[in-house]
Amino acid sequence: MDTEIIKIAIADDEALFRAGISFILTRVKNFEIVFEAENGADLIEKLKTHEKPDVVLMDLKMPMLNGVESTKILQKEHPTIKVIAVTSYDGKSFITNMIDVGASSYLLKNTSPKVVVHTINEVFAKGFYYDERVLKIIHENLLSAKSKRIKSDLDNNLLTKREKEILELICNQYTTNEIADKLFISPRTVEGHRNNLLLKTESKNVAGLVIYGIQKKLIELSPDF
Repeated sequence: MDTEIIKIAIADDEALFRAGISFILTRVKNFEIVFEAENGADLIEKLKTHEKPDVVLMDLKMPMLNGVESTKILQKEHPTIKVIAVTSYDGKSFITNMIDVGASSYLLKNTSPKVVVHTINEVFAKGFYYDERVLKIIHENLLSAKSKRIKSDLDNNLLTKREKEILELICNQYTTNEIADKLFISPRTVEGHRNNLLLKTESKNVAGLVIYGIQKKLIELSPDF
């Protein structure tokens, strides 16, 4: 069976970085670069005329329209596109900011090419990919601030038993097809439950469901995650 092609766009104001990452990614069998953009405004414009990507590698600091604002627009206008933040900034505020607006993953520019390739594949297959460090920052952020989104723990009827099962499996990084096989239901049924979970938890995307799972202690933060 052929591996599904992942269409990728790169948004970064550094031409040398765009050229370098494009050079690396075009050599991966199942990756296709659909376009490059020199800033967020350029990205939004090119989405009107170019083939839509599955994944955008998004720089944080760009002129005209930065990564955070661009991600907000994508969440609103192109919610199926997954955003991976790729940046030189590793401060907690940068990471939590991008995660809060809907980024599916967060990579530093000194990350190895192997990790970048792995992250793109994971985000495409599962909707998110957070390493242990990012998970801990998310967890610390949840502990230090009251969540605006999460429903009360007292509302035990918020999720059905099946929805809770599916949420746990999503949090444990199972794909839609793997969840379907595990629960003996169709992938379409899994998608239906996932859409209900997004509505009920008021999450922007699967990454938001994972954050919900962290707060509900469905994810144990361990070195093996």
